[in-house]
Amino acid sequence: MNREKTAIEAGGVMLVRSSNARGRARVTHAVVVVFLEFFAWGLLTTPMLTVLHETFPQHMFLMNGLVQGVKGFLSFLSAPLIGALSDVWGRKSLLLLTVFFTCAPIPFMRINPWLYFALISVSGIFAVTFSVIFAYVADITEEHERSTAYGLVSATFAASLVTSPAIGAYLSANYGDSLVVLVATVIAVIDIGFVFFVVPESLPDKMRLTSWGFPISWEQADPFVSLRRVGKDTTVLLICVTVFLSYLPEAGQYSSFFLYLKQVIDFSPAAIAAFIAMVGILSIVAQTLLLSVFMRTIGNKNTVLLGLGFQILQLVWYGLGSAPWMMWAAGTVAAMSSITFPAISTLVSRSASADQQGVVQGMITGIRGLCNGLGPALYGFIFFMFNVELNDVRPAGGRAESFQTSFVPGPPFLFGAFAALSALFVAVFLPEHRPADIKSGSAHKPASPPQGAGPLATPTSDPEDIEPLLQDSSM
Repeated sequence: MNREKTAIEAGGVMLVRSSNARGRARVTHAVVVVFLEFFAWGLLTTPMLTVLHETFPQHMFLMNGLVQGVKGFLSFLSAPLIGALSDVWGRKSLLLLTVFFTCAPIPFMRINPWLYFALISVSGIFAVTFSVIFAYVADITEEHERSTAYGLVSATFAASLVTSPAIGAYLSANYGDSLVVLVATVIAVIDIGFVFFVVPESLPDKMRLTSWGFPISWEQADPFVSLRRVGKDTTVLLICVTVFLSYLPEAGQYSSFFLYLKQVIDFSPAAIAAFIAMVGILSIVAQTLLLSVFMRTIGNKNTVLLGLGFQILQLVWYGLGSAPWMMWAAGTVAAMSSITFPAISTLVSRSASADQQGVVQGMITGIRGLCNGLGPALYGFIFFMFNVELNDVRPAGGRAESFQTSFVPGPPFLFGAFAALSALFVAVFLPEHRPADIKSGSAHKPASPPQGAGPLATPTSDPEDIEPLLQDSSM
C-alpha cells in the first residue's frame, strides 16, 4: 500500500498540504530571501560599472548586452524545468539552488573579472529565483490575498535597491571596490544560510524522486514545447504576448540604463545611487498601497493597462530626454509602471491549480528569460548602431568625451516604447476574470490528474499553458 502511494505521488497525482505547514511558511520568508539577494547585487552597482569599463574598454554597451543576453537565454531554457521540479521536489530545495548559483559570481568580480562575466552568463541557468518565490507565495496564500502578496514581493525588490547602491558607492569611494565585493559576498552567504536553516517548505508533503522513475517528462521541461502549446488557449496566448512585449524593453533597459546614465547623461555614482533610491521608494509605494487600491477600484485587467501606459510614457521620456532633470522626472513614471508585473502575476496565478504553481511560474519566467536574452543584446546593438558609446571614463572635474549624437539621445528606449505600446494593444483583449476552465476547457477542475501523468495531467494543464511573471524591475 505504501509503495502504491509512493508511486502515485511520484506520478504527480497527490499533493497534500497540511494546515500546520501552511502556518509555518510565511510571505515574510519570501520577502527576506528576495531582499537579501538583490541587496547584495545592489551594492555592486558602482563597482560593476568600473569593472565593465576596465574589462571591455571598447563597446561597453554591446558587450554588456551580450553577457546579459546569454544569461537571459539560458534562463529561458531552464525556467520550465526548474518550475516543474519545484512542484515535485518542493520550493525550498529549488530556492536554495537558484539563490546559490545566482549569487555565485559575486566574489569573482575582484578575483577574475573575465571569469566573473563568464559566471554571470552561465548563472542564467538558475537565475529564476522569482519563479520559485512566486510559487512559494501562491502555496501559502488564498487567491484574494495573492495580488497584495505579489505586490509586497515585487516591492521588496525595489526596497533592496533603495539604499544598497548608495552604500556601495560610499564604500567604494572611501574603502575601495574590494570591500564592497566582500560585503556583498557576506550578504549573499547570509541569504543562502537563511534559505537553508530558516525558510520552511511550503509544500510539506511534496512529491520526491523515487526508484519508480522520474516524476516529470522532458516534454514538460522543454521551453520550445511550452511556447508551442501557448497557442492552444487564446487567453494564455494573449497573456504571454503581453508579457513578452512589455518585458523585452524592461530587460534591455535594466541591463544598460545605469551605464547610460553615467556615460551619456553624465550622472555621477552618487547621483545614480540617489536615482535608484528615489525610484525604489516610489516603486514600494506603487506596488503596495497603490496596487491594492487600483485592483479594488478599476480591476485586475485595467491595472495591467494602466501600468503599461506608464511604461510607454517612461520609455518615450528616456528616449527623447537629454538633460538630467528629464531622467529624474521619467524615473517617477517608471516607479508607477512597476504595478504591471504583480498585476499580471495575479491574473495568471488564478488560472493554475495549487500543485501547478511552480510549473506555471516557470513558463512565464521562461518567456521573461527569453526577453532577458533578447532585450540586453538588442539594446546593446541599437546603441552600437547609433554610435552611442564612450571609450573613456569622465576625467576629474569634467565631462566625458562626447559621443556622436543623433536626433534621438536614447534610440533603444523609443524602440521599447513601441514594444510596450504593442503590449497595451494586446492586453486590451484580455478578459477581466480568468475562468477556471483555462486549463481544461470546463468550469470543473479535476480533483487529481490520471495516475502517472506527472504534475500536469492533461495537455490543457501543461507547464506551457499559463504562468505569472516576476519583476524584477526596470532598474
